[in-house]
Amino acid sequence: MNLYENLRKKNSNFFLMAGPCVIENEQMPFEIAKELVNMCHHLGIEFIFKASYRKANRSRLDSFTGIGDEKALKLLAEVRERFSVPVVTDIHSRYEADMAADYVDVIQIPAFLCRQTDLLVAAAKTDKIINIKKGQFLSAHAMRFALDKVLSCGNDKVLLTERGNMFGYQDLIVDFRNIPIMQSFDVPVIVDVTHSLQQPNQSSGVSGGLPQMIGTIAKAAIATGCDGIFMETHPNPSLAKSDGANMIPLCEVEELLKTLVKIRSAITKK
Repeated sequence: MNLYENLRKKNSNFFLMAGPCVIENEQMPFEIAKELVNMCHHLGIEFIFKASYRKANRSRLDSFTGIGDEKALKLLAEVRERFSVPVVTDIHSRYEADMAADYVDVIQIPAFLCRQTDLLVAAAKTDKIINIKKGQFLSAHAMRFALDKVLSCGNDKVLLTERGNMFGYQDLIVDFRNIPIMQSFDVPVIVDVTHSLQQPNQSSGVSGGLPQMIGTIAKAAIATGCDGIFMETHPNPSLAKSDGANMIPLCEVEELLKTLVKIRSAITKK
């Protein structure tokens, strides 16, 4: 059974897409991946390691963007080889699709770019699994059109990710009705439990967050029946070079996953 078929299995455990926001150095991705791989192995969770090779969407010009595209992508490929796990990264322009496809198993479309036709088509043509994040400005129903752009290229390996909707200038809110709505398109639906707690557009030019609510959103997502959970994690979020304000500390991930597995088990039995 291939990776996408595993992600589509409705009566199995949820799957996890997790890792640091961005590759910060040559050691960090392996340290984080090792911990997450062990957790997921013991809990029976299908795992995909996530890290951006470059951060294109930053508020401030002086924000960290990456260690170099090729260097970071090679580190992602090394994580895949060393731990025998699939990896995912996001792309920001159609020119990046083929480059990223040489190193990863899943290509992610950022929420702000989910309506960009050229980007979606280029990603679809790589024949990789495509994870489209729902724009903060879109309804769940509107994601049908983003999905159709990928399907039109003959690629039916698509994931959709809920990550909240803008609620005023500096907050997001998760509408859990979006999960069954997007599942009605016959694709797996993920809930991003860290970015959905972002507080963007702060006067400092650095996004804030509500990490203390990650467990609440994650438990509600599993209870609502999502197929997968997306989260960003770091050994010390306060030192993270991107999105540290809404990450979950790596040391807290296992206990949360144990709780989510119990919820999933109860729902499946019911």
